[in-house]
Amino acid sequence: MKRKRYKRIECADGFSMSVQASSSNYSDPRTDGADKYTAVEVGFPNREERLLNPYMDGDNFDPTDTVYAFVPAHIIVLLCAKHGGIVSGELPPGIPFLEAHIGEK
Repeated sequence: MKRKRYKRIECADGFSMSVQASSSNYSDPRTDGADKYTAVEVGFPNREERLLNPYMDGDNFDPTDTVYAFVPAHIIVLLCAKHGGIVSGELPPGIPFLEAHIGEK
């Protein structure tokens, strides 16, 4: 199966990050095309996000120029909610897509 590259997500407040899962990413399961991922790799957020810090890969101290390994799915959901929901992008299967509802009451 061909590895899918998920489009970078952008949240309502402008926060963005890459969220990937495949056989070549720090994800669980570490396979291509899984029905559900319970942990994913986050890469290169556009600003520091403290919820990601425990998952930082290596000793790179620039939080916007690194990847975060095996980030649990529930942390991704919390991040999306914290930043107002998703306005664009894609998430791997198994992670709820919290769509932003800008201007709706």
